[in-house]
Amino acid sequence: MESSRLIFRFGPFEAKTCAQELSKNGTTVRLRGQPFSILELLLSRAGEVVTREEIRQKLWPADTFVDFEHGLNTSMKKLRQALCDSATEPRYIETIPRLGYRFIAPVEATVEPKAKKPTAVETVSGVVAAPDSATTVDSEGHVSPAAGTRPRLHLFLAPAVVVLAGAAVVFNVAGTRDRLFTLFRSTKNASVAVASAPKPLRSIVVLPLQNLSNNSAEDYFADGMTDELTTDLAQFGNLRVISRTSAMHYKRASRTAPEIGRELGVDTLIEGTVQRVGDRVRIRVQLIDSASDRHLWAKSYDHELKDVLVLQSSAARDIAEEVQGKVGSPPPDLRTTSLNPVKPGAYEDYLKGRYFWNKRTEDGLKKSIDYFEQAISQDPKFAAAYAGLAGSYSILGSDVLPARVASAKAHAAASKGLELDPTIAEGHAELGLVEFYYDWDWPRSEQEFRRAIELNPNYATAHQWYGYYLAAMGRFPEALEEARKAQQIDPLSLSINTTLAGRYRDLHQYAQAIDLNRRTLEMDPTFVPAHIALGAAYEDQGIWLQAVSEYQKAVDLSQNNPIALASLGSAYGHLGDQAAARKMIARLQEASKHHYVSAFDMATVFAGVGDSDTAFQWLEKAYAQRESQMAFLNITRRMDPLRSDPRFADLLRRMGLSVRLASN
Repeated sequence: MESSRLIFRFGPFEAKTCAQELSKNGTTVRLRGQPFSILELLLSRAGEVVTREEIRQKLWPADTFVDFEHGLNTSMKKLRQALCDSATEPRYIETIPRLGYRFIAPVEATVEPKAKKPTAVETVSGVVAAPDSATTVDSEGHVSPAAGTRPRLHLFLAPAVVVLAGAAVVFNVAGTRDRLFTLFRSTKNASVAVASAPKPLRSIVVLPLQNLSNNSAEDYFADGMTDELTTDLAQFGNLRVISRTSAMHYKRASRTAPEIGRELGVDTLIEGTVQRVGDRVRIRVQLIDSASDRHLWAKSYDHELKDVLVLQSSAARDIAEEVQGKVGSPPPDLRTTSLNPVKPGAYEDYLKGRYFWNKRTEDGLKKSIDYFEQAISQDPKFAAAYAGLAGSYSILGSDVLPARVASAKAHAAASKGLELDPTIAEGHAELGLVEFYYDWDWPRSEQEFRRAIELNPNYATAHQWYGYYLAAMGRFPEALEEARKAQQIDPLSLSINTTLAGRYRDLHQYAQAIDLNRRTLEMDPTFVPAHIALGAAYEDQGIWLQAVSEYQKAVDLSQNNPIALASLGSAYGHLGDQAAARKMIARLQEASKHHYVSAFDMATVFAGVGDSDTAFQWLEKAYAQRESQMAFLNITRRMDPLRSDPRFADLLRRMGLSVRLASN
């Protein structure tokens, strides 16, 4: 392919390299010399960064180096003027600070047809033939075979094939143009990135948006916008949207698009920036093909902060359409009050709440409650803030706060959020968790989890929590499937990977459970729940010494977390070390003077040491207090020593659970 005879098309523009001619919608645009040469170079490497040094070496003679910077800046200014482009909000040419430039719009390239030879004769039908010894041409230009010869059919058919092939390229008959472009791209001497047929794209990740506010204290705003854009985009069920938890692993990480694509298993990436000035917010996002690192599309959104929900929804729909072509409208009930204006101050507090909620620490969750409540006080109709508040209380219940306190607050907040916006997936998931953990309304809980997933199929936490419910009901294969779905959406989540390991353990697939817990600990060796889960996998197999080792690590890392202490005490009891188990009981009792310790945890230790009466006393307290761990009573193997006791069956009956045998 001759690069000197290419025609590039992008947006309304067409650039002919042979004639150095740029046109817009058929009208010539004045652009000559170095500016056009720079455009040609950028177009030939569309989607790639072309450095300033590469431009200098290719387009500026070595002896003009002193004037290069001024000449390049002047040429770029003329080029952008010709394209009606902007350096700050580029549609075509993006400036890479201190490095170079990148052409970011989709580009199509074809070969400009060569001029016809003057010896050729064109008929009315457009078929071209060259006169030779076997043909004659009459005075009207008709071609006929010479006397004594057969018609040379190939002279007519060959040009006809050329014409038909040209038409096939123009109209893309049977994908001819796309295959031809692919052939051009593979040509050894080709120097242009040519647009081929769009491949179906089915998965995406929104990478952490960059904060351009020059104030690191406002990172919460960029992180929050990343979170909200991910949530909005996730509502398009045909896309697999990676959760923000996994995406945040790439904040300030030096990974290439292909590396991220391989690690997360996604076709496309979204990267961008957020800038807030007063009560206005601007988001600029770019869609990138993860395999080739090619920029496919870019757009800026500028709104008042009170309309930021509209901004997010518009961006999500545009991105989804670019990824999938035409996604169609979501169900009508997906767009109701969620797009109402929100008070800027309330939205800021909500983003801060989500920022701390995502830390999933006791201190972070407590701070998130403060911010969610501030958001609600400023805007009492802000449904998402109520959902966030419900989530914070649900997670704190039974571990940090008394269950009855946490459940009452979580239920009220989730119900209010759904009253304001029945289509908010987080609200349904939170209500499902409350009904599961504390109210033990099993049918209603499943209904809420399923509704959350229906509204947002890419909400990993909803799949994770629905898996909790299914496991508690003894529906282990279904629970494993939901945990797998959660992990596909959020593959780098420590919590979700630990949950998936637990579902393998439920099905006695211990090798998979142990392997996954170990891989989780490779990501973060200090993650206490993974140590506890790994210990449980050993415990279920009767490998007590290794179980004790993992539980001890959890105790040390967490500085005497009650769940870790109870796990260690129970293991010592089953191992037959009564003295060590009693020491753990004493440490739990001491901890209860300063921190909430669940009655259920106490019961597991007494079950481990064989003290059934005391274990049931603690279980009755856990039942009365509606502790969240009671939802798992029927599948907790540490309770196996109590299952044959009629008191255990009575507890299950009162909770609406059927009796499950210890061996199941």
